[in-house]
Amino acid sequence: MIIAVDGPAASGKGTIARALARHYGLPHLDTGLLYRAVAATVRQMHLDPTREADAVAACSFDDSLLADPSLRDDETGKLASVVSAHPLVRAALLQRQKRFAQQPGGAILDGRDIGTVIAPDADAKLFVKATSQVRARRRHNELVKNGADVSFEQVLADIRARDERDSGRATAPLTQAADAAALDTSSLTIEAAVARAIQFVDAQVAAKARQ
Repeated sequence: MIIAVDGPAASGKGTIARALARHYGLPHLDTGLLYRAVAATVRQMHLDPTREADAVAACSFDDSLLADPSLRDDETGKLASVVSAHPLVRAALLQRQKRFAQQPGGAILDGRDIGTVIAPDADAKLFVKATSQVRARRRHNELVKNGADVSFEQVLADIRARDERDSGRATAPLTQAADAAALDTSSLTIEAAVARAIQFVDAQVAAKARQ
């Protein structure tokens, strides 16, 4: 069983995908980490993330980098949104994601283009969303908890800028697949969001079994 979980930054898709992986006993890949690894490599090599050739040169990172906790910092996230807009970067990482999705027994992947590009034939698809204000509040609380000195207004501006880049890029933009179930987490607790996600997945899998 392949489950695709898409959505914008701080929508809750990663939390939901990890919970689904535990519930169904499937391996999980946060595909955003791949782009964050490219971003971190660009920074480490002192390259220009806005130059496609520089970003592509950073795509040959070792898988061990994905375990580096620094990939999850906010600055790396911003750079990841920049490098992910390059078509050749997305092409370079495409097969790595497809191989993960097509492993025996299935998998759960979360990202921006899983249901539309990486696994268009997934058994279940979710598009997790929330208002930009709610997502910025979540991200701001997380950053402050980790000791960052940043204003809510700055985080909100960053969230909106990232949404614009992700949705407006020419290659594999962030968009809801036509057959994906929309899950708005704006007013849901984590437990309620996960329960609803499981309901959606079970319903989609059951519907496909009847076809």
